[in-house]
Amino acid sequence: MYDTIIKGGRWFDGTGAPSAIRDIGISGGRIAVVSATPLDETDCARVIDAAGQWVIPGMVDIHTHYDVEVLLDPTLSESLRHGVTTILLGSCSLSTVHVNGSDAGDLFGRVEAIPRKHVVAAVDGLKTWNSAHSYVAALEALPLGANLAAFIGHSDIRSAQMGLERATSPDVTPTESELRAMEHKLSEALDAGFVGMSSQQLLFDKLDGEVCRSRTLPSTYAKPRERRRLNRILRERKRALQGGPDVARPQSLVAMAVSSLGIFRPNLKVSLLSAADIKAIPGVVKVFPLIGKILNRLGGDFRWQHLPVPFEVYSDGIDLPVFEEFGSGAAALHLSNQIDERRELLADENYRRWFRKDYDKKWGPRVWHRDFFDAEITECPDASVIGKTFGQVGVDRGGVHPVDAFLDLVVEYGPKVRWRTTISNHRPEVLDQLAADPSVQLGFSDAGAHLRNMAFYNFGLRLLRRVNRAQQAGQPFMTLEHAVHRVTGELADWYDLDAGHLRVGDRADVVIINPAHLDESLDAYAENPIPEYDNLSRMVNRNDDTVTAVLVNGEHVFGLGEKSPALGKQRTGQFLRAGRRGQ
Repeated sequence: MYDTIIKGGRWFDGTGAPSAIRDIGISGGRIAVVSATPLDETDCARVIDAAGQWVIPGMVDIHTHYDVEVLLDPTLSESLRHGVTTILLGSCSLSTVHVNGSDAGDLFGRVEAIPRKHVVAAVDGLKTWNSAHSYVAALEALPLGANLAAFIGHSDIRSAQMGLERATSPDVTPTESELRAMEHKLSEALDAGFVGMSSQQLLFDKLDGEVCRSRTLPSTYAKPRERRRLNRILRERKRALQGGPDVARPQSLVAMAVSSLGIFRPNLKVSLLSAADIKAIPGVVKVFPLIGKILNRLGGDFRWQHLPVPFEVYSDGIDLPVFEEFGSGAAALHLSNQIDERRELLADENYRRWFRKDYDKKWGPRVWHRDFFDAEITECPDASVIGKTFGQVGVDRGGVHPVDAFLDLVVEYGPKVRWRTTISNHRPEVLDQLAADPSVQLGFSDAGAHLRNMAFYNFGLRLLRRVNRAQQAGQPFMTLEHAVHRVTGELADWYDLDAGHLRVGDRADVVIINPAHLDESLDAYAENPIPEYDNLSRMVNRNDDTVTAVLVNGEHVFGLGEKSPALGKQRTGQFLRAGRRGQ
């Protein structure tokens, strides 16, 4: 009767309803039955004993940059192994639907810290599509591991229509025919099932390559008229706008947030980056829930995206995107492909005075706390500095300014100086408040990007651990059922996707978790080479005892750190089209 039976586990349906011990029968990739009594196992090909474990819907990751990696390794196994079975592509205005390889390399290389040459080679070498419909068809021809959904990137359609040079020139306005063509590209993407459009206004995201190097992303040059015309289509189609406002210009945040309101027009689904407890400006965290509450009470459909774990980042030397937010840092990253010139710049005293001035400026909107006493060295050829902060190194060297201590080491050792810091989400009590806020969406993992800087593939597991421990301590801030709902069904419902639930008739995307291993292993980082990127060592998470089984479309794909033999050989995942549940 069933292809798979999962028996005796604590079942969560993804709606927030009470959990219960149930047997689940799967047939034809769907949930056939959820039973309080044992099921007949006769002729069942796979029986999974889940006694003492949690059986939850596959988690949804709403913010990734797998757009290039999925072409090279369609399994996306780094997310699957942590229970993420539905992945959204096309974040931050970036997608590979319309641009060629060179432009894709310029868009993704520096902003997302994905090696440009591999972006160019993947898109130019594998691209068979020229529209959103044919892009979806190309994805569905791959042996997908996880399910995919997608935003169309504003920078993608703008640069493809105008050319990257004109699309990033402040004195160039698109012609009427170009605006209509962009509207057509957006409409076509929505027809193909995309969940909406992503658009970025953040001014420290810079282009790679040589043509327009260090210019900001094309979507940042769009005028209000262009944004209104594209948003109108999203409103009419009830699809989402993912936006990234510029932290240095609060008016961009207000404009993007207020666009959710439906005064004399349909409201607009808006999800903004990002609600965070930023070390540099701790008081701002109180503003995020307030904005969400006001806008939604006025009839908007507004959400913040939020990473529900501490935002810890690593850097090899000065190669960290947060340096883009101030002039001296951006000047150094501009020379990332000119090693000798950059070393000379970092050693120059005039440059150092500039950097010290930027570093000492503690007021105003910013992401990085700019405190080298809160930046620990983890690797260096000089073993005497490992475990110390750059500030401590400066003290040890006779009171050297922290900036000079940092730059001295980078000049001498370059990217061999590896260090870490936590930028935001460092206060557990504030994390709990944000995780429970209804105007906040839990996601923003950036999976597939910043490969040497961070790893949040298991953010959902870490949330469940925190919720479970709070309950065990008698200090709950949400129920386990609500927590599961927040990273599964709530997200799938808002983006109108057939995912995130485990009820009769739902997709059989299932994760089985051993709660005894929701432990400190979730906090550890490891490194794993990416063969498709010349074995570049990627930061990953490894907590293989926690997730005992992952099923996509009823097929077993991962468990206990081991891939299924079928993963990468047959397609288990699908491209999920917004608005087409059950199809």
